[in-house]
Amino acid sequence: MSSAAARSDAWLAGIEAGCERLVHPRVTDAAERERQRRFIGIALAAPFIIAPALIETVGGLLSAYALMAGLCATFALSWILAATVAATGQRAFAEIAAVGLLALAAAVILGAGGAGHPAALLACGIAFESWWIDRSRRRFAFGAATAAVAITASFALAPSLASQGPAASVWSWLAPALYLATIVVRFSRARDTESKSAPAHTIETVADMLGIPALRLTDSGEVIDASAKAGALFGIPSGLLAGRSIFERVHVADRVVVMNALSALKGDGSRCAAELRLRVAGNDDSAKAERFLPVAAEFVMADGALTMFVHDNSNLEGLRAELEEARQSVDSTEVAKNRFLAAVSHELRTPLNAIIGFSDMMLSDISGELTGRQREHVGVISEAGRHLLSVVNAILDVSKIESGAYAISPEPFQPNDAVELCRSMMAHQAESKGISMTVCTRPDVSELVADRRAVQQIMINLLSNAIKFTPEGGSVSLDVYRLGGTMSFVVADTGIGIAESDLGRLGRPFTQVDNDITRRFEGAGLGLSLVKGLVALHEGELAIESAPGDGTTVTVTLPVAGPGRREANGAAIERLMPHIEMGLKEEHETVRKTA
Repeated sequence: MSSAAARSDAWLAGIEAGCERLVHPRVTDAAERERQRRFIGIALAAPFIIAPALIETVGGLLSAYALMAGLCATFALSWILAATVAATGQRAFAEIAAVGLLALAAAVILGAGGAGHPAALLACGIAFESWWIDRSRRRFAFGAATAAVAITASFALAPSLASQGPAASVWSWLAPALYLATIVVRFSRARDTESKSAPAHTIETVADMLGIPALRLTDSGEVIDASAKAGALFGIPSGLLAGRSIFERVHVADRVVVMNALSALKGDGSRCAAELRLRVAGNDDSAKAERFLPVAAEFVMADGALTMFVHDNSNLEGLRAELEEARQSVDSTEVAKNRFLAAVSHELRTPLNAIIGFSDMMLSDISGELTGRQREHVGVISEAGRHLLSVVNAILDVSKIESGAYAISPEPFQPNDAVELCRSMMAHQAESKGISMTVCTRPDVSELVADRRAVQQIMINLLSNAIKFTPEGGSVSLDVYRLGGTMSFVVADTGIGIAESDLGRLGRPFTQVDNDITRRFEGAGLGLSLVKGLVALHEGELAIESAPGDGTTVTVTLPVAGPGRREANGAAIERLMPHIEMGLKEEHETVRKTA
């Protein structure tokens, strides 16, 4: 179908929809609605055909005022009959009156122009229009009888009108041409409608088969036809939807979506879906009780007909709202937990610092010399206080990381200095357990852009874990090397190792691998969790290779150029801990875990 033909078809469909809109909602029978729609269309269009014929035949017999009054009366009477049918839903009286008006006009035209005038052909239209509205022989016979009466009456009027009537001209054919054009268009439109609207594809049949509301639209979005379910959805009779633009029922914020859908279908598309909000009647009888219903609309173009199917999305929107509410509840709970941990950690640090400070003073004999047993007890207090303070600090750091409040400040520094500092801090702990510790920094290690304090904390935590889980006589090593654009810190030990079944729990806050061997070691399970969070903040990777009895190797890989998506001023970061993915890979009886 060419674009011109498509526009013409849409224009005619719009006229039909407008006439359908004027049919009274009380008329529910489809056949009667069709008859009334045809009558209203004829009553609205008839004056535009009768007027040229009257001007051509009696224009010279009447003054301008009288002619204008006659034309206005013709339009008024015809449109009043259309309005009467639209307002009452009854066409019997109006149809008889319309036939009488046509007979009167035909008698005047025939009497003034004569039987040979082209406008005389309009007299045949009385019989045709009577048949066209009702499609019955009885109506055709009634129209033919009325036309005969009009022709007989014209002979009585001819002596007083024909002698003064105008001679036929090319303009005399205007009214017959217009009328014949309407007949051709109506028959063509009826044939196209019948070919496109087989019983299996009517809007009501499709809606009944699918069990969902359906509307037939023009390319511009004007409603041609609507199913009963569509009327029920909108809360009005389906007939009132015809002839109106669908955009009147679409939320203003969603109209662009509908325009895009219609445009996509015009561009050789056959199907398009969208989520909209449609204005429907409310749940009470208030005149202002209207609401917007969330729906899933599907636009389908088939055989040149555009159909809109509507699915009620209220339940889905309710589920979405519940999901959003649950998400906000979880977020608020998470925030409350992090605030609680931060507050408790902060409150615990003050008395712990006092305990550690005073115990150190007592051990230095500032308050007097202690006995051996007293010194032992105070030493235990100091050691326990320091351990508890380290746990509190780790809790505070993990809480900040999870809440996105832990800020890093990447800057260039030499890793050699940080590595040497960590070695000196952990050397005493390794020596006290009889563990040999080696540190190797490769010659290719150069400047690293990262948060120095965080990198040092990563190495200290990893070395501390390695020393803690390595028995006496074992060894711990730290190897630092560069590979391309990354720098790796590898901590290996000959400790007890980790079983494959336990690797999935590593890195979770307050979680330790719990078995007969590891149960005797102290710790809150925060060290590796903190390391994992700090590595993620630097956009690095954490890998663990371990097997029971074969020790553990932990590799931290950081980008040499620093975290690319972080701001150097240490702005607040997004949550990382819940989204860190961990994968397991077995390699020659050695399990590798990457975070």
